[in-house]
Amino acid sequence: MSENTARDVAFLGLGVMGYPMAGHLARAGHRVTVYNRHGDKAAKWVAAYGGKSAATPAAAARGAEVVMMCVGNDDDVRAVASGKDGALDGMAEDAILVDHTTASATLARELHARCAGRGVGFLDAPVSGGQAGAENGKLTVMVGGDAATFARAEGLMAHYGRAVTLLGGPGSGQLTKMVNQICIAGLVQALSEGIAFAQRAGLDAERVLDVIGKGAAQSWQMENRGKTMVANKFDFGFAVDWMRKDLGICLDEARRNGAALPVTAIVDQLYSRLQAQGGGRADTSSLIKLLRDA
Repeated sequence: MSENTARDVAFLGLGVMGYPMAGHLARAGHRVTVYNRHGDKAAKWVAAYGGKSAATPAAAARGAEVVMMCVGNDDDVRAVASGKDGALDGMAEDAILVDHTTASATLARELHARCAGRGVGFLDAPVSGGQAGAENGKLTVMVGGDAATFARAEGLMAHYGRAVTLLGGPGSGQLTKMVNQICIAGLVQALSEGIAFAQRAGLDAERVLDVIGKGAAQSWQMENRGKTMVANKFDFGFAVDWMRKDLGICLDEARRNGAALPVTAIVDQLYSRLQAQGGGRADTSSLIKLLRDA
């Protein structure tokens, strides 16, 4: 089917990521039915983008060729996909379920098997790029699953993903997202230490970032969060609570596969201190606050 052909799609979960992702599908001309646990959010989405809303995941998924999910955690995914009135209850054979939630690889493999038993395709497809990436349609989408299923859903995901890549079989998307979060955790802590050091040394931290950002120290975190960290601004972006959930998934998987994650474990504990101080909803770059308060 051509990527330009209007398709019947369902999107389940209209949080800070799902709301704009579903919007990109509607703007591209697809027939989108949405579901959200809080119905007022679904009504707001319909008012903004058109389409329809449904009262349950099953009702939203009924008649959809592809069903996307973007919810909170493993338990949320299970409930929305296969709980009472879950998406699978409404999906026809040969439909595809795409999970954009950051969840465990174990759950991805479980859902792949459950979907296969019903003749439904499944892709685990967590995303990176944050709220801005979702709103601008520039997410990185990391996908696990069967190549034939991926080929049928790739064009839809491209409406909100600048890079949509199949990494391997079921669970590979979630494992790749874990690598992403492991790398980010270390980078944010290193950036926090560097900025705090510069400020204690009496340097102009913004000028320092401008200079070192042109060399080997450059990173997305430095480019997008460095100066806001200097300015002590943390009321945006990816929340500490969400990062702790993700790092918990990484550490659980590492215990299963034997990988050593010493830096990740330390940063996870630093984030737990921010949560204890009431900073769970602040951006992950707020790690620097612990160094300033030391």
